[in-house]
Amino acid sequence: MDITIRDATEGDLPGIMDIYNDAVVNTTAIWNEAVVDLDNRKAWFAARRERGFPVLVALRGKQVIGYASYGDWRAFDGYRHTVEHSVYVRSDTRGAGTGGKLMKALIDRASFNGVHVMIAGIEAENTASIKLHEKFGFRTVGRFSEVGIKFGRWLDLTCMELKVPKR
Repeated sequence: MDITIRDATEGDLPGIMDIYNDAVVNTTAIWNEAVVDLDNRKAWFAARRERGFPVLVALRGKQVIGYASYGDWRAFDGYRHTVEHSVYVRSDTRGAGTGGKLMKALIDRASFNGVHVMIAGIEAENTASIKLHEKFGFRTVGRFSEVGIKFGRWLDLTCMELKVPKR
Protein backbone atom coordinates (compact mmCIF):
# COMPACT_ATOMS: atom_id res chain seq x y z
CA MET A 1 0.00 0.00 0.00
CA ASP A 2 1.26 3.49 -0.82
CA ILE A 3 2.48 5.88 1.84
CA THR A 4 1.03 9.39 1.96
CA ILE A 5 2.80 12.30 3.65
CA ARG A 6 0.68 15.25 4.80
CA ASP A 7 0.34 17.83 7.54
CA ALA A 8 -0.85 16.30 10.79
CA THR A 9 -4.22 17.06 12.30
CA GLU A 10 -5.45 16.63 15.87
CA GLY A 11 -7.02 13.38 14.73
CA ASP A 12 -3.53 11.99 14.09
CA LEU A 13 -2.33 12.62 17.64
CA PRO A 14 -3.26 9.18 19.07
CA GLY A 15 -1.08 7.55 16.40
CA ILE A 16 1.75 10.03 17.02
CA MET A 17 1.45 9.38 20.76
CA ASP A 18 1.68 5.62 20.27
CA ILE A 19 4.84 5.93 18.14
CA TYR A 20 6.40 8.35 20.63
CA ASN A 21 5.60 6.15 23.63
CA ASP A 22 6.94 3.03 21.90
CA ALA A 23 10.23 4.88 21.28
CA VAL A 24 10.34 5.98 24.94
CA VAL A 25 9.76 2.46 26.26
CA ASN A 26 11.80 0.43 23.76
CA THR A 27 14.56 2.56 22.23
CA THR A 28 17.27 5.10 22.92
CA ALA A 29 15.94 7.35 20.14
CA ILE A 30 14.14 9.47 22.75
CA TRP A 31 15.99 10.08 26.00
CA ASN A 32 12.85 10.45 28.08
CA GLU A 33 11.79 7.69 30.43
CA ALA A 34 8.12 8.57 30.97
CA VAL A 35 5.36 7.88 28.48
CA VAL A 36 3.02 10.74 27.61
CA ASP A 37 -0.75 11.03 27.40
CA LEU A 38 -2.94 12.56 24.72
CA ASP A 39 -3.11 15.92 26.53
CA ASN A 40 0.68 16.10 26.35
CA ARG A 41 0.67 15.49 22.60
CA LYS A 42 -2.11 18.07 22.14
CA ALA A 43 -0.03 20.67 23.97
CA TRP A 44 3.07 19.74 21.94
CA PHE A 45 1.09 19.97 18.68
CA ALA A 46 -0.46 23.31 19.63
CA ALA A 47 2.97 24.72 20.53
CA ARG A 48 4.42 23.61 17.19
CA ARG A 49 1.54 25.14 15.26
CA GLU A 50 1.71 28.38 17.24
CA ARG A 51 5.38 28.78 16.29
CA GLY A 52 4.70 27.90 12.64
CA PHE A 53 6.64 24.64 12.80
CA PRO A 54 5.43 21.71 10.70
CA VAL A 55 4.22 18.38 12.01
CA LEU A 56 4.00 15.85 9.20
CA VAL A 57 2.55 12.35 9.28
CA ALA A 58 3.10 9.32 7.12
CA LEU A 59 -0.06 7.33 6.47
CA ARG A 60 -0.59 3.86 5.13
CA GLY A 61 -4.26 3.93 4.32
CA LYS A 62 -5.67 5.81 7.31
CA GLN A 63 -3.09 4.59 9.83
CA VAL A 64 -0.32 6.85 11.11
CA ILE A 65 2.93 4.94 10.62
CA GLY A 66 5.36 7.81 11.17
CA TYR A 67 5.74 11.47 11.92
CA ALA A 68 8.30 14.23 11.61
CA SER A 69 8.66 17.75 12.91
CA TYR A 70 11.15 20.43 13.69
CA GLY A 71 11.37 23.18 16.26
CA ASP A 72 13.74 25.62 17.87
CA TRP A 73 17.29 24.38 18.19
CA ARG A 74 18.17 26.98 20.77
CA ALA A 75 15.77 29.60 22.08
CA PHE A 76 17.81 32.70 21.25
CA ASP A 77 17.10 35.13 18.40
CA GLY A 78 20.43 34.52 16.67
CA TYR A 79 19.48 30.87 16.09
CA ARG A 80 16.12 31.64 14.45
CA HIS A 81 17.15 30.13 11.09
CA THR A 82 18.34 26.86 12.63
CA VAL A 83 16.02 24.05 13.71
CA GLU A 84 16.34 20.64 15.34
CA HIS A 85 14.20 17.94 13.84
CA SER A 86 12.79 14.52 14.67
CA VAL A 87 11.62 11.66 12.47
CA TYR A 88 9.95 8.61 14.00
CA VAL A 89 8.48 5.54 12.31
CA ARG A 90 6.22 2.92 13.87
CA SER A 91 8.35 -0.07 14.90
CA ASP A 92 6.52 -2.63 12.77
CA THR A 93 6.94 -0.55 9.59
CA ARG A 94 10.61 0.45 9.81
CA GLY A 95 12.92 -0.28 6.89
CA ALA A 96 10.29 0.28 4.19
CA GLY A 97 11.27 3.83 3.19
CA THR A 98 8.86 5.77 5.40
CA GLY A 99 11.63 7.60 7.26
CA GLY A 100 13.15 8.73 3.97
CA LYS A 101 9.84 10.03 2.68
CA LEU A 102 9.26 11.95 5.90
CA MET A 103 12.82 13.33 5.85
CA LYS A 104 12.49 14.53 2.24
CA ALA A 105 9.16 16.22 2.99
CA LEU A 106 10.57 17.85 6.13
CA ILE A 107 13.65 19.18 4.29
CA ASP A 108 11.39 20.53 1.53
CA ARG A 109 9.24 22.27 4.14
CA ALA A 110 12.33 23.68 5.84
CA SER A 111 13.54 25.07 2.52
CA PHE A 112 10.17 26.64 1.80
CA ASN A 113 10.11 28.17 5.30
CA GLY A 114 13.56 29.76 4.98
CA VAL A 115 15.39 27.45 7.37
CA HIS A 116 19.15 27.70 6.87
CA VAL A 117 20.41 24.72 8.92
CA MET A 118 18.76 21.57 10.27
CA ILE A 119 20.38 19.91 13.29
CA ALA A 120 20.08 16.24 14.24
CA GLY A 121 20.98 14.86 17.66
CA ILE A 122 21.19 11.07 17.29
CA GLU A 123 22.12 8.41 19.82
CA ALA A 124 25.56 7.41 18.55
CA GLU A 125 24.77 3.70 18.17
CA ASN A 126 21.66 4.37 16.03
CA THR A 127 23.43 3.59 12.77
CA ALA A 128 20.17 3.35 10.80
CA SER A 129 19.29 6.95 11.65
CA ILE A 130 22.83 8.17 10.99
CA LYS A 131 22.82 6.47 7.56
CA LEU A 132 19.40 7.94 6.75
CA HIS A 133 20.68 11.41 7.56
CA GLU A 134 23.83 10.89 5.49
CA LYS A 135 21.67 9.86 2.54
CA PHE A 136 20.05 13.30 2.66
CA GLY A 137 23.35 15.19 2.90
CA PHE A 138 23.70 15.59 6.65
CA ARG A 139 27.27 15.50 7.89
CA THR A 140 28.57 14.56 11.31
CA VAL A 141 29.94 17.62 13.09
CA GLY A 142 30.61 16.18 16.52
CA ARG A 143 30.02 13.58 19.16
CA PHE A 144 29.32 14.21 22.82
CA SER A 145 30.43 11.41 25.11
CA GLU A 146 28.15 10.08 27.88
CA VAL A 147 25.82 13.10 27.90
CA GLY A 148 22.67 11.04 28.47
CA ILE A 149 21.54 7.96 30.32
CA LYS A 150 18.80 5.46 29.62
CA PHE A 151 18.22 1.81 30.46
CA GLY A 152 21.02 2.10 33.03
CA ARG A 153 23.77 2.96 30.56
CA TRP A 154 25.50 6.13 29.42
CA LEU A 155 24.71 7.32 25.90
CA ASP A 156 26.77 9.29 23.41
CA LEU A 157 25.17 11.84 21.11
CA THR A 158 26.17 12.22 17.46
CA CYS A 159 25.47 15.71 16.13
CA MET A 160 24.75 16.17 12.44
CA GLU A 161 23.88 19.20 10.33
CA LEU A 162 22.43 19.98 6.93
CA LYS A 163 22.64 23.32 5.20
CA VAL A 164 19.14 23.33 3.75
CA PRO A 165 19.13 23.62 -0.04
CA LYS A 166 17.43 26.77 -1.28
CA ARG A 167 14.48 26.12 -3.55
